Amino acid sequence: MGIKRGTSLAAVAIVVTLAATACGGTQAADNTKPAGAAAAAPAPASDPYGDPQPAQDAPNEAKPAGQLNSATTEQLGAVLTDSAGFTLYRFDKDTAKPPTANCDGDCAKTWPVVAAGDVTAAAGMDASVLGEVVRKDGGKQLTVGGWPAYRFAKDTKPGDLNGQGVGGTWFALAPDGKKAAKGAAGASPAPAPAAASGALTVAKDPKLGDHIVDGKGMTVYRFKPDTAWPMVSKCTGDCLAKWPAVPPVEKGNAKGIVEKNYLVLDRPDGVKQQTVDCWPVYTFTGDKNPGDTNGQGVGGTWYAVSPDGKLITVK
Repeated sequence: MGIKRGTSLAAVAIVVTLAATACGGTQAADNTKPAGAAAAAPAPASDPYGDPQPAQDAPNEAKPAGQLNSATTEQLGAVLTDSAGFTLYRFDKDTAKPPTANCDGDCAKTWPVVAAGDVTAAAGMDASVLGEVVRKDGGKQLTVGGWPAYRFAKDTKPGDLNGQGVGGTWFALAPDGKKAAKGAAGASPAPAPAAASGALTVAKDPKLGDHIVDGKGMTVYRFKPDTAWPMVSKCTGDCLAKWPAVPPVEKGNAKGIVEKNYLVLDRPDGVKQQTVDCWPVYTFTGDKNPGDTNGQGVGGTWYAVSPDGKLITVK
């Protein structure tokens, strides 16, 4: 399910305050580590997220969900959110068998469609519940458990649940596609605390030399606008959908990688992100196979990471 998005985004800073002993001002400058061979020409600097020809969003353009997350709420228990932390909803007048979307026109202005494509299942979520439905206008919409997924226009910040119960027909989605309901039969349990996932190791590339890869062998990247002190990620929303945060990994699994300040960033959007020497690290959805380095140099802001946490740039 792939959808090309032509959005031009402004990154929003995510700041996490740490104890004075962590990341203690050791990264005053953005150090780089040159690689020995030239890389491909970077994407235009006007779009650091990798779309070569950014365009203005249509007023009600459907946007994909990116990295899904299961957020624990006091009101409803486990609720499914998009990569920016916004609640996803289902509509009782739709159907799941077969999947059918019946929210169109003005309805879709209030309840923006979640486009199919660029979606990754939340941790612990059964990826097989994700699908898509072709809408009456020909667009493709994400489905969860067969139910078309929407956002709510009156949710203005991550974690809002203003759409819950509206009209007696709109309900937050649980990670299994059912209506989110705390303690209800069939509802998804609240997720366990984030645990170590995969392993970060060191791989060798003819152009980049030694660089960090995740447990699947996918290249790991850093975003130049980020900072290590304080620990700040400026990749949010659609940026995070294109550049997913690397989940927490036990230090003991980080083979060959610097252990100093190997910390976890608790992002305000609910995502937990691994850092290397306090720098947030990501993978790239444009890398399809282990060993791909398609994110290297994108927008002049994205670069592979050396085992000591530095950017790998070219001479």
